[in-house]
Formats: sequence, structure tokens, C-alpha cells
Amino acid sequence: MEISQPKNQKEILITNIPGPKSQKIRIEEEQYISSGLQGFALKAGIVVESASGNLIKDIDGNHFLDIIGGIGVNGLGHSHPKYIDALIRQVHKVSVGSFTTEIRVQFFKLLDSVKIGELNRVQLYSSGSEAVESALRLAKNKTGKWEMVSFTGGFHGKTMGALSLMGSDFKKTYSPFAPGANIIPYANCYRCPFNLTYPGCGLACLEFGRAQLKANVTSGVAAFIVEPIQGTSGNIIPPKDFLPGVKELAKEFDALMISDEMITGFGRTGVFWGSQLSGVIPDLMTIGKQFGGGFPVSGVISSEEYNKVLPWGNPSGSSSSYGGNPLASAAAQIATQIILEENLVENSKKMGAYFLEKLKPFADRYSFIGEVRGEGLIMAIELVKNKDTKEELSPKASDWIFNTFLQNGLMTMAYTSRFRIQPAMTIDKGTINNIIEIMVKVFDLVESKNVKEI
Repeated sequence: MEISQPKNQKEILITNIPGPKSQKIRIEEEQYISSGLQGFALKAGIVVESASGNLIKDIDGNHFLDIIGGIGVNGLGHSHPKYIDALIRQVHKVSVGSFTTEIRVQFFKLLDSVKIGELNRVQLYSSGSEAVESALRLAKNKTGKWEMVSFTGGFHGKTMGALSLMGSDFKKTYSPFAPGANIIPYANCYRCPFNLTYPGCGLACLEFGRAQLKANVTSGVAAFIVEPIQGTSGNIIPPKDFLPGVKELAKEFDALMISDEMITGFGRTGVFWGSQLSGVIPDLMTIGKQFGGGFPVSGVISSEEYNKVLPWGNPSGSSSSYGGNPLASAAAQIATQIILEENLVENSKKMGAYFLEKLKPFADRYSFIGEVRGEGLIMAIELVKNKDTKEELSPKASDWIFNTFLQNGLMTMAYTSRFRIQPAMTIDKGTINNIIEIMVKVFDLVESKNVKEI
């Protein structure tokens, strides 16, 4: 079935950015809203009026191409017509409650059609953190142990259990953390902590992690939690044998393997589940983002065996007030149906390869681009001061690049040196070409003005 979203979308700019109407409303909002809003929204300063496909329209009439994609949420593209119709129909029926609905059963059947291994039992929630916390509780109930293992650069949410397993210094001021959190190296080959090169390294990161755990684990490990591709740390793509290595390490410690598929699930990588990139079947999966189409819905997928573990499996033992309500179920059902009917997994694979083919030459063309990488429609550009040392661009230089993209009609995550790219899975070649045209224009400016030295 043909993708029912606009094609060959292009930016339109009619005012300075942000425009006068946006500035006025933002000033009003700033009297009330917390300053902790997402960085790109604060930096852009625009007020959104509407959006369609890969295009965002602000209240001043400017149109921006969007390669932020809701940081993985916007798989269907903005305002997908089938999605809109399904939610309107459902809200006219019923939107609240945990009772069984036909729409929820339809979603479960769709999900079962794409399951891997024996992972066929689903518990729904409303946020990624909530699902991760539930998976951690299930792992504790199943194994009778309580220590956990996560990875440097990992991000699984900002609630306390997930925060304790975060692999970055973001969490520094929020201690004390949950005890038993062990963090070992992720296979970030561009910035290898051991200064080695794959494959000659022999996955030294996992060998180091194995030794570290043997020296520090006391009561035993309940679970390893890992992202098939790390999102927040810069869309880091590990070698194909990394996840199998993690699975083997989990077996050594008689622990479960949790694959956090918030960003990689539902086709963004060119296969339905990120774990499939390396042939791994995890014990548990956490899901979220794009299978809600913008509606806040997440979940834990387990097997029949794990589903029965008590007390997690008791009535209300793993429930959520919002989880699986009729409106969330309708969003999940129609989003998953669109992904399958419109072949968005295959489109992610094809358009991701096309996009990456256009981006790859940038690494040779520009002195400030250290690496371009991608898997399906999850891509990244490393912005560096020096290609040899891999020193990152300064925040000031990244801000300049972000703002210059914005002034040219492209909404990006270039405000950090690990420039993440994840457009809607409905994107087409024409729209990609228009995005590349802006990127070349801006990167040529960066080179000519020597912005990397800011």
C-alpha cells in the first residue's frame, strides 16, 4: 500500500525566526512553564500551529522540515490521516478505563503477528520510564535477585530505578541512587574507551565488563538492560556481535536480558525490532515512542512463563491507571496497522540507506565531521573540532549550527556535537533531497566561517 503522507516536502520561510507571533506567545508561556522543557523547543522559540508528514508550520506561517521526529516518536509523520480518524472515532466511544475493548484486542493481535521468539504477553503503560521500571520489577520477581547491569551512555528514563542505571553524568545531582546498579562499557566504536579498533578489539568492552561484574556483584544480577542502538548518547550503533555478547554475559550471571526498544522498535532501523539486527531474542522488551503515533503509550513484552511470575503477575500487580485505556489502545492499534499496511519498515530501510548515502560524503567534504553513521532511519553525525583527536565541537558552535539550520527551515538536533537524525518513517526521496540541500548550504557556511573554532 502506498504511504498516505505528503511527498517532496519543502521549507517555506516568510518571517525572521522566531516570528513576531511566536515571540509574543512564547513570552506569555514563559510566565508559567518550567524551564526544563526539551532543549530544541526552547532554542527554536517557535509556536507550532500545525504539522503534516515531515513538515511543521508555525503560527507565523513558516514551514520547517523536521528531522527531529519527536526523538523517535513521530514514526508515522505528523497528522497521519488514518491516525486522526481512528482517534476521533474512539474518543466518541470511550477513552478511560482498564476494561477489555475490541480495539485493545486488535492491537494485541497485530503485535503478536510480529513477535520474536515467545514474547507474546503485553502490559501497557503511559511512559518509557514506567515500562522500564516494571520490567526491572519483573526481573527481580523472576530471579529473586536485585542487582542490575546497564551500559555507559545508556538512557532508560528519569524515574529513580531507571535513573540509577543511566550511563551518563546527567544524573550526578540526583543521588543517592538505587543500590545494586552496575554500569559497564557500551560498544561505542567511534569513541572506544580503550582506544582500540573493531574487530581487532575482540569486544574489549564486554571483556572489561565481565571482569568488573565478577569483582563487584555481590548478591547476583537480576537483569542486563541494553538498547540495541543507544539513542540519547548519540544514536550509537554497536557491532552486530555486541548484543549476542550481552546475551551470553547475561546467561553467565543467570540473569535476564531486557532489550529497551523504545527508539529501535516498530521498524525504525529497517527491521521490526532492533534486536533482530543481530539475531538476538531477549527475555523481555520495553516498547514505546512511535507505536503510539504521538499518544503516550508504552509497554513491557514478556513470555507466557514470565507473565505468570508473582507478585508481578497478580491482578493489579503490574498495572497502571492509564495503561491500555481505550484511547491509548486505539492509538497503538492504528499506528501499528499503518506501519504494517504502508510497509514502513521496508521504507525505513530503503529511505535510511538513501539518506545515509547522501550524508556519508560529508565526512570527507567537511573538516568538522568526524563520522556519519546510520541504521535505517536512525542516523547521526559526529561534529568535531579535530578529526584526529575527536574533540567535540563546543556547545557554542553547536548552537550556531542549530540556529543556522533553523533560519534555513530545518528543525534539527544539531545543538549537540552528536547530531542525531530520525525523521518520520514515511519520508520520501524528494523530501530527503530537500533536507540535504539545506544541510549542504549550512555546512558550507560552517566551513567557510570556521565555526568549529568558536
